[in-house]
Amino acid sequence: MTSTGHQQPSQHAPELRAAARHLGRRRLFTVTGAAAVLAFATNLPTAGVAGAAEFDAAKITENPFTLGVASGDPQATSVLLWTRLAPTPYQADSGLPPERVTVHWELARDERFRHVVRRGATFAHPEFHHSVHVEVGHLDSDRVFYYRFKTGSWISETGRTRTAPSSRARVDELRLAAVSCQAYHDGYFTAYGHLAEDDVDVVFHVGDYLYEYAVDSVGGARNYTDRVLPDLFNHETITLEDYRLRYSLYKTDPDLRAVHAAHPFVVTWDDHEVENNYADDIPENSVPPEEFLLRRAAGYRAYWENLPLRRPQRPEGPDMQMYRRLNWGRLAQFDILDTRQYRSDQAYGDGADVPGPETDDPARTITGAAQERWLLDGWQASQALWNVVPQQVIFSQRKFDLTVPSRVSMDAWDGYRASRGRVLAGAEAAGVENLMVFTGDVHVGYAFDIKDDFDDPSSRTVGTEIVTTSITSGRDGVEKPANWETYMAANPHLKFYNGRRGYTTVRLGRESARADFKTVPAVTVPGAAISTAASFVTEVGDQGLKPV
Repeated sequence: MTSTGHQQPSQHAPELRAAARHLGRRRLFTVTGAAAVLAFATNLPTAGVAGAAEFDAAKITENPFTLGVASGDPQATSVLLWTRLAPTPYQADSGLPPERVTVHWELARDERFRHVVRRGATFAHPEFHHSVHVEVGHLDSDRVFYYRFKTGSWISETGRTRTAPSSRARVDELRLAAVSCQAYHDGYFTAYGHLAEDDVDVVFHVGDYLYEYAVDSVGGARNYTDRVLPDLFNHETITLEDYRLRYSLYKTDPDLRAVHAAHPFVVTWDDHEVENNYADDIPENSVPPEEFLLRRAAGYRAYWENLPLRRPQRPEGPDMQMYRRLNWGRLAQFDILDTRQYRSDQAYGDGADVPGPETDDPARTITGAAQERWLLDGWQASQALWNVVPQQVIFSQRKFDLTVPSRVSMDAWDGYRASRGRVLAGAEAAGVENLMVFTGDVHVGYAFDIKDDFDDPSSRTVGTEIVTTSITSGRDGVEKPANWETYMAANPHLKFYNGRRGYTTVRLGRESARADFKTVPAVTVPGAAISTAASFVTEVGDQGLKPV
C-alpha cells in the first residue's frame, strides 16, 4: 500500500456525483479528463430503455458463455442468477453487436433438468455489456436448485444454487466460506478449485475481486508458456472498457468459473475494484476529484455487470449501495458492509502510523453515518443467534510493533477508532452476544478475539474476527511471516497468524462456531494441494477462540 498524505474531501462532491451520472456511454468508455464531467448532459442508458435493436441469437457462431454462470444473495424464496454473453471475451465488444440478445433460463430441482420449477426469458442488453441478472422468486425455502442459460443454439454450463431457510426457521447449522483478494497476476486460483469441491452453503467474498494493475503477456506470476495474453491487459484500469475487459480476463479462469457454478456468492468490494486505498471521492494519488469519480463510476458499473447482484445494488453513476442484510433462518443475520465508499480520508496518510488526535476524532467515520445507523438499528431488531458482519479491513486492534505507542494501519478500523467504538457500543446496547466479523484485505490469515478494551488482555471478549487470507494476492507467501513473533507479542488477542494463500470455512451452529483456515503451499504453479493450517471454535454465549 502507498502512503500519500492526507487530502481534504472535495467541497463539490454532490455536484461531481451528479455530473458523473450524466455521462454519455461512449465518453465513460474512454475519457479520463476532468472536462468530460462538464461536457455531457445525456443520461447513461438504462437496460430496457435505450431501445437497442434485437440481435438474432441464431447468428452467434461461438460459445457465448465463456465467462460461466453464477448466483448470489440467496433469500428464503428467491435466487439471483447471473451470466454474461461474451463469444470473444478479450475484445472490447465481446464479439457481439450493440444490440439486445434474448437469453432463456431454467431453474430445476435436479442436475438433468427433469423437474424444472421455473423458466423464462430475458434480454442481455448492450448497455450492461450483455450481462444478465435474473431474480427468480416464489421458490421453496431452504432448497438446492440447478440452473442454466440458453441463447441461440448454445447452452451454458449448469450452476448449483440454493434458497435460504425461512426467517422463522430453526436452523441447526450453516456451512460457509470466506474469501478475498484474487490478483490474477500473482498466481493461479487453485484455492477456488478446491473450494468448488468443498461442502459449503454459501461463499462470502469480502473484497478485491479485481485488481487494477497491469497484467503482462505471460500473466505475471502465472508465467504462461502455452498462451500469450493480449497487450490490452498490460496497463492499469481507468475506463469502463478497461474494467470490463479485466473482468473478462478473470472470469475466463477455470477455477473461478468452477467455484461460481458450485456455490452462491455474497459479495462486497474493497478498494482494488476501483483503485488502491481510495476513500469516498478521494483517490490514492493527486488526481482531480471529478476525474476520479469518472473512474469510480466505471469501476462500479463493471462490478455490477460482472457479479451476481440484485437490482437494489445497480449503480447510479459513481454511487452504488453495497451494504445490505441477509438472514439464514434464526441462526444468523449477515450485515454486509461497505467500508470504502463513505469513509473519511485516512488520517496521517493511508499507510502505517502512530495514532493521534485525528484517529479518535468522532467526526471521522469508516462507514458513513447512514450505514452505521443502519447497522446498529439492524442489531436492535435482530432475532438471530449469530450476528455476522462480512466487511473489508481489519476490525480488531493490530499493533505493528512493540513500541509505545505502536504503529497501526490508518486504512483499517485502527485508523477510525471512534467508529469502532460506536459500533461495539451499539452491539452491547443491542444485546449482541455472538458477534463474528469476516475480513480480507491483508493477504494473511488471522484469528482475533474482539476485546472490550484491546489494551487490556483481561478485558471481556465480545466477539470473534476471522480474517481470511488471499486467494493469490502476495504470491505464494510463507506459513510464518518474518514479523510473526512481533505481531503475536504485540497483540495478545491475536490467536492465529499464517501467511499462506487459501480460504476459510466456518460452521455456525447452535452451540458453537468452528473456523478452519485452509491453505495451499503455492499459487505461482498450478495444482497445489489444500490442507487445514489451523482450526478454532468459539462457543455461543462465551466468546473466545480456542484451538481444536
